[in-house]
Amino acid sequence: LCHQRRTVCLRTPQVTCQAASNVLVKTVSFMKNLPSFHLLPREDQLLLLDSCWVPLFLLGLVQEMVTFEVMETPAPSMLKKILLDGQSQQQEPERTQPTLAAVQRLQCCLNTFWSLDLSPKEHAYLKGAVLFNPDVPGLRASLYIESLQREAQRALQEVLQPLHPEDPGRFARILLIASTLKSIPPALITDLFFRPVIGNADIVELMVEML
Repeated sequence: LCHQRRTVCLRTPQVTCQAASNVLVKTVSFMKNLPSFHLLPREDQLLLLDSCWVPLFLLGLVQEMVTFEVMETPAPSMLKKILLDGQSQQQEPERTQPTLAAVQRLQCCLNTFWSLDLSPKEHAYLKGAVLFNPDVPGLRASLYIESLQREAQRALQEVLQPLHPEDPGRFARILLIASTLKSIPPALITDLFFRPVIGNADIVELMVEML
């Protein structure tokens, strides 16, 4: 249990953070390039972005085959703790670090998706089904968004039939596994992949600017 609670960081942060940043840019570009997304009220666009960016980003990691390794976070030396103790009040708040258990759960989700071996079309329609989530609280155009989600799911189902005629349960399995991505906390993704690059900046605010 103690081993699972240990804090970890990326083994090769320069390489992995660059790959993750590229995936994030592509994730926002995916939204920007959807005409149906642009037709939504601005408030709904921002609510969907805030709610759905993590599963969309994770699907991007899967599609781009971004793998990563972590290592235990080096603990500060006792001397450093003593010297900095008096300054701790003035310093910026200490950043949270991902735990080994949380990262292993994330990697398990990604591995499950890789085992599905989704085609580019499957990825595209699944992203649409994830993005257009009518259950996000506060949406003004929830009925329209629900129709977009049904349309994306129907397109995904139609793509699956000729590609995998021998696997009738694939559609339900894909949606089920996609639902697990929503359980990955945004703080974990931010701390692991983006905090080394953006510091204490708000990742969602940065994506809104990109949008």
